[in-house]
Amino acid sequence: MYLYNSLSREKEKFIPNVSGKVSMYTCGPTVYHYAHIGNLRSYIMEDILEKYLRFSGLDVTRVMNITDVGHLSSDGDTGDDKMLKGAKREHKTVMEIAKFYTDAFFEDCKKLNIKTPDVVQPATGCIDEFIKVISSLIEKGFAYEAGGNIYFDTSKLDKYYVFNDFKEEDLAVGVREGVEEDSNKKNKADFVLWFTKSKFDDQELKWDSPWGVGYPGWHIECSCISMKYLGDRLDIHCGGIDNAFPHHTNEIAQSEAYIGHKWCNYWFHVHHLNTNSGKMSKSKGEFLTVSLLEQKGYNPLVYRFFCLQSHYRKSLVFSYENLDNAAVAYNKIVAKIASYLGDEETEVDKEAYDKLMSGFVSALDNDLNTSLAITALYDVLKADTSAKTKLELISEFDKVLGLGLISEAQKLSDKNSEEYIPEEIAQLLEQRKEARKNKDFALADSIRDRISEMGYIVEETRQGTKVTKK
Repeated sequence: MYLYNSLSREKEKFIPNVSGKVSMYTCGPTVYHYAHIGNLRSYIMEDILEKYLRFSGLDVTRVMNITDVGHLSSDGDTGDDKMLKGAKREHKTVMEIAKFYTDAFFEDCKKLNIKTPDVVQPATGCIDEFIKVISSLIEKGFAYEAGGNIYFDTSKLDKYYVFNDFKEEDLAVGVREGVEEDSNKKNKADFVLWFTKSKFDDQELKWDSPWGVGYPGWHIECSCISMKYLGDRLDIHCGGIDNAFPHHTNEIAQSEAYIGHKWCNYWFHVHHLNTNSGKMSKSKGEFLTVSLLEQKGYNPLVYRFFCLQSHYRKSLVFSYENLDNAAVAYNKIVAKIASYLGDEETEVDKEAYDKLMSGFVSALDNDLNTSLAITALYDVLKADTSAKTKLELISEFDKVLGLGLISEAQKLSDKNSEEYIPEEIAQLLEQRKEARKNKDFALADSIRDRISEMGYIVEETRQGTKVTKK
């Protein structure tokens, strides 16, 4: 398998530190609000990566943090504390906010078939680890105290800007808006490890430390949580592209200063989900969540399918028109699979199976090319081979794709299911489709009326023809 490594800016053959085992770290959510679907694109693609590594026979341990403290809008004591902002907005405590939105995040993940990582660690549960590492960085001369806060000294590094293939305006995304200069810093690039002097007088979460009562900066948590559970040699670190700088840059700086050697071998960054007006965020435009898509009638797995049609290193433009197209394609795939069910008495065609599986594996071995993996799925649907062969392949593919293809198809063929469409109705729908195509709308309406008499409602939606029981 070859993966693009953001650190080397090249595709590299993936070789784990320990043969057969993979240590994988994912930057988790800051749980001050619902995750929007742009955030969730990253988690979908990271989920595909984890599942494909497992599919390839590797033993994966994946760790994810939950940021429930210390995430400011900038690296100085400036901007909003996101957790405190959420608590004020909803008149709750910070921990009540953290619990509610952590649960909401994992509920969204469940709807999108995103596997929960092996270890999920809230930052508030690792304060001792943060203090230990910060103390060591001070002793080694990599950190200093100024204005009551502890800063990492970037001037002590041979190279700080390790992800320097990004344009300056791209790097600024990670800093966010309204950043003010922190006069306590020795160097412009220095960043906070621990706050004891905060502008937030009502900061709820504070802990005793050797430097006074305070709380950790954002960046230190990921380094410490990763090292606590995965050791000091990490295989893969995942996150959104906007975290490359400053967050991941700072993680590398503090981690390698602490352990004294290279920390992480592969950096896997997922690019933005954009709208026609630019990068999706919680602060502008319609706040697009999984729940909102459901309210508009979309199966969340259609959004997952939409994401898989594009490569993770390309920005993806979201529009309802694009999502509608994905819904039509997804529903056609499911309907086709449903037609194979019950026709499984033949044997698996080993030669056809191996050839079609090879196409799927080749796609994902090439820097996790999910769009070509979807093409491999279509190749199965079009193949001149047995239904059993196709179903076996689709079942295996879906261990990685996570599209619920077999289960959704079973709903269509289950006579007790709300989604079940009898063969007679299906034939009438095909006749109606042909009539509409020929602009014979009188015939199309009469077929619709006949279907209605048989107890089914036909509606035309943005996602195609919808049929439901009365």
